Amino acid sequence: MVERFLTGLGFGVFDRSGLTAPYGRNDVWAGPTSTGDQIFVKRLSGRTADVVARMRRLHLFEEVFRAQPGRPFDVPEYLGRDLEHGLVAYRMITGATGGAGRMVDETFDDAMARQTGEAVASVHAMVVPDGIQLDGSLPDLPSLDLVNGLPLAVYENVSHGELEAWRLQQNDLPLVRALAGLRQREVLATRVPAHCDLRVDQLLFSGGRLVLTDWEEFRLADPARDVGSFAGEWLYRSVLDIVTPRGGASPDGVGLDHHAVLRLGVAKLERLRPRIESFWSGYRSVSESVNSDFMVRATAFAGWHMLDRLLAGSAYRGLLSGIERAAAGIGRNVLLNPERFASAIGLAS
Repeated sequence: MVERFLTGLGFGVFDRSGLTAPYGRNDVWAGPTSTGDQIFVKRLSGRTADVVARMRRLHLFEEVFRAQPGRPFDVPEYLGRDLEHGLVAYRMITGATGGAGRMVDETFDDAMARQTGEAVASVHAMVVPDGIQLDGSLPDLPSLDLVNGLPLAVYENVSHGELEAWRLQQNDLPLVRALAGLRQREVLATRVPAHCDLRVDQLLFSGGRLVLTDWEEFRLADPARDVGSFAGEWLYRSVLDIVTPRGGASPDGVGLDHHAVLRLGVAKLERLRPRIESFWSGYRSVSESVNSDFMVRATAFAGWHMLDRLLAGSAYRGLLSGIERAAAGIGRNVLLNPERFASAIGLAS
């Protein structure tokens, strides 16, 4: 199926001696082909309707992006798609470094963060050409339906870790109310073209240029969601690093009580907050639509992002770790009190 797809695009077949297949949500194959090209193929997984919608969104992004007069960031070269089998192909970007790896090894610097902020603001400022209708539906999460109870079909197909993660939310009435309030603010916000799945592992840096990837959730949405997602990535990292030598604790986290987690988390955030501040500075240098309500929504989305990361990670675990619970707890506090935490996390006016 994949080789037939590649052959139809004119790239021959994969050279299996150099082929890699990274593990992830979707099936992925990357490597050289018989024509000498370096190609990346992804097969989207999920329900048919969901796959079709994601394929349509990433295709529409390509149309909108190509129509923009200026391009302050790069994207992988889009080569084609196979709707029937949920396949999409891109030319590989060789020699690029990933944002996630740079975050972990602490080489993701302020200049990169500012560049990312400028790029995200440019996405939000994109003009949609006449005749193109973007998806205007709200992103699936946070889901007020799921936070009130999992349907049987969902319940039967989740891990024990996911059940535990959902239980943390469903048994927390103040959190449920805060999620409902965030959803209402999102509905009322002015919607613009937005990435809607912004994480540092969607960022590549190549030759001094930023490459933004993975546009399956691209749609008209509240721009504060993308800003909050970036901030939430660094908040999440600040908590995860508590149980690393960089965080000041032993890797196994032995002896960490609630107060120790807070103390070490605050210290780590102080080190990482400049990344959020640089991103925010870059964003505001391009966007003119920022006001106090935007910052509050972005901060609330940062809190939600930490809960979202908990859900995503729990799919591969039987039990939640203590540090994951701590991250969720901090995300909860940010979500419940976004007005209080906006400046603290680096989204000051």
